[in-house]
Amino acid sequence: MCPEAVIRRFAGVFVLVSLALGVWVHPGWFFFTAFVGLNLLQSSFTNFCPLEKILGAAGLFGCKGGKQGA
Repeated sequence: MCPEAVIRRFAGVFVLVSLALGVWVHPGWFFFTAFVGLNLLQSSFTNFCPLEKILGAAGLFGCKGGKQGA
């Protein structure tokens, strides 16, 4: 499990970068912004966060791999 601040920072960076890419590169990047937003919404209901699993598997930022709550 990762500290919530790590997940929030990653989500914020993803949203800001995808918005900038959508404005300055190609509007298709707004779909990535929507994906991040939908992922945040579903994780608030299900407590499943793919980013948390990825960071845990990589052992980054104090995130631990394995099952949640175990």
